[in-house]
Amino acid sequence: MAICMAKTIKEERLRWVLPAVRHEVKLKDAAKLCPYGQRSLERWVAAYKRNGAGGLEPHSTRPKTHPDETPIQIKEQVIALRQETKLCALKLKWRLAKRGLHLHERTIGKILKSERLVRKYRVRRVKYTYLKAALRPGELIEIDVKYVPGFVERRQYFQYTAIDCASRWRYLAVYDEQDNWHALRFLEAVTRQFPYPIKAVKTDNHATFTNFYTNLTKRSDLTVKTIHAFDQFCAARGITHYLIDSGKPAQNGTVERSHRSDQESFYDHHTFTSFADLQQKLARWNTDYNNLEHCGLNGKTPNEVLCTFKLMNPPNVRT
Repeated sequence: MAICMAKTIKEERLRWVLPAVRHEVKLKDAAKLCPYGQRSLERWVAAYKRNGAGGLEPHSTRPKTHPDETPIQIKEQVIALRQETKLCALKLKWRLAKRGLHLHERTIGKILKSERLVRKYRVRRVKYTYLKAALRPGELIEIDVKYVPGFVERRQYFQYTAIDCASRWRYLAVYDEQDNWHALRFLEAVTRQFPYPIKAVKTDNHATFTNFYTNLTKRSDLTVKTIHAFDQFCAARGITHYLIDSGKPAQNGTVERSHRSDQESFYDHHTFTSFADLQQKLARWNTDYNNLEHCGLNGKTPNEVLCTFKLMNPPNVRT
């Protein structure tokens, strides 16, 4: 004789409930054989009488509320700050901590996920462990040039960027040319603005910074005939000039990442009526950037890092 086994929880419950409901067997007698206990059988019978077979569908026993659940007022602050700033959970944690509200980044992440405020189609990336050397402010400055998107007064402009790898402090300037003279003028301005002596700079291989890849200035043995003006400027001030490998912009990753922030947080949201307007708005954005929290600085801003370092190591007096 074949025995039909129940395929669902609902069918299994019906097997024990129907004989008791139809008075084919007493409930207390059925409970003696039921492996689930008399209390469960009584509950199933009551549910069947109220809602029929649909009342025997299994439901989650998870509580609707939790005594340690984040209050709705705090959730609203997290959601509002996320929509306003588009910051990640870790940076939201730091920003809220400055307002006196302390939440774990995983709690903030769950709130954002429940409200569908996270990025879609994320790709899991392989995480590598890097050994990073501790740098002091001024030990290495990355310099690069970014095209200002579009035209301002029918002219193309160029953003020169210098960023300190230790503190993430930046200095920006806009010029109408990308040439040696403006590169020297920019580096001279950086040395005046940065509060510590600059020991080394790192650039790409553009002709603005080096003539190593310019054929007209190279001998047959691939040595450079004449020293570039940028190298002469650095040598006169005791600054070491490093070049990244050709075709490897990731080696200048700090300044490249800052250019991405410029595009997403500044240029995508502003228009410029004149060159003076561009300079004014860019200077304001540079000030805001130096006061933003950075993951690479464990929640500190570039200005806070420089202030902390200044208290521990006063800058050298320049003559």
